[in-house]
Amino acid sequence: MEFFDLRPEHSLESLEAKSKEKTQLILKHSTRCIVSSMALRGLHQCDADADCWVLDLLSHRELSNEIARRYNIVHQSPQIIILHNGKAQSHASHEGITCEFIKSTYAE
Repeated sequence: MEFFDLRPEHSLESLEAKSKEKTQLILKHSTRCIVSSMALRGLHQCDADADCWVLDLLSHRELSNEIARRYNIVHQSPQIIILHNGKAQSHASHEGITCEFIKSTYAE
């Protein structure tokens, strides 16, 4: 899995388009939260065929709010949103953010 920083200059439309070729993950990550740090560390061990976009909530809260509105998903932190075939396929938060959850959400 490849990791990228998600910033306001990246368009969600672009991620949705990319998700038609390869699953895209959005991880809402708080750098001040131990649970969030543990989730990110666990994802670094995951071998899923996906790109993971890490959104720093402390720096980019407005983008986080836009994601919540766009996909109609109540904000949580940490939270992962799985984009597959152009849509938000699923999401999980806290200890539910696992490699097994990600892999079970789409067919690799």
